[in-house]
Amino acid sequence: MTNKAHLSVVKPKGGDTEKITINLGPVDLGKIDLLVAEGFYSNRTDLIRTAIRNQLVVHAQAIQETVVRRELVLGLHHFSKQDLEAILKAKEQLAIQVLGLASIASDVSPDLAAATVASVEVLGVFHASPAVKAALAGRIR
Repeated sequence: MTNKAHLSVVKPKGGDTEKITINLGPVDLGKIDLLVAEGFYSNRTDLIRTAIRNQLVVHAQAIQETVVRRELVLGLHHFSKQDLEAILKAKEQLAIQVLGLASIASDVSPDLAAATVASVEVLGVFHASPAVKAALAGRIR
């Protein structure tokens, strides 16, 4: 039997962010710098975050429909050693499907992860030890 991910929920800490890198042409970068210089934004990052948030609002309905259709769990989900041991004891497996952040505790062994996690689909960020990620490599989409 495969369960959807719905175990421990962790609240984000202030400032929890992931770094991304983008390449822009000199004209677009110049336009951003002009808007910053004119006081529309405090810095380049402020403009880029605002633009991304605005696009997420524009596409909010499509995002929500996709979350529902694909049965994704929205938010931040942490799987502790105790969570996975309970899944193992119940002779079940998890299908981790998260839009946001999914993490597996650092004290989870690769064997425990392999025995309890059927699949991992994370749209966002997946944190686990390198050994656990290696054990689940064929199951991560």
